[in-house]
Amino acid sequence: MKEIIRGLAYVVGNNIDTDQIIPAEHLVYSLTKPDERRLYGRFALCGVPVAEQGLPYGERPFTQPDAYKSEYTIVIGGTNFGCGSSREHAPFALQEAGCEAVVAESYARIFYRNSVDGGFVVPFESRTRLVDKIRTGDDVEIDTKLAQLTNHTTGEVFLLNPLGDVADILKAGNVFEYARQAGLMPS
Repeated sequence: MKEIIRGLAYVVGNNIDTDQIIPAEHLVYSLTKPDERRLYGRFALCGVPVAEQGLPYGERPFTQPDAYKSEYTIVIGGTNFGCGSSREHAPFALQEAGCEAVVAESYARIFYRNSVDGGFVVPFESRTRLVDKIRTGDDVEIDTKLAQLTNHTTGEVFLLNPLGDVADILKAGNVFEYARQAGLMPS
């Protein structure tokens, strides 16, 4: 986990479920074959309408047509982000698309744990409703040590809830690497 995560924000609403993050029809790709693996990035968030003033679905896709990486580094969500099924493909798809962090008001527990345990994306909880204060395309920065988000586009600074004990797992890379480093598993 980086101390500073900076990039463009992609704003979504409440109750973004795992089927919107990576629709079931795209779960057929191999996670180990590079040519197929990158398709998870291509189709990440393809089922989510953007939360901008009156923009219709598909107006600002997370990834451009035929691109496998997104220009957006940080996803800003509302409440209950990652609800739905327990598939770890959802945070994996975000990571594969180049997303490094998600900042949401609240998470479905299984998405949160999958994000942390797999070391896919850093899941911060916001203290305020950021989907009304940040717009898709804003230049934002997260200081993971201070648990603070700065919107460089507007100059506003927002406090986030600290990561607590999960920070050590994210710094190690994933829960298995953390367990190895802590001597809980053989190397």
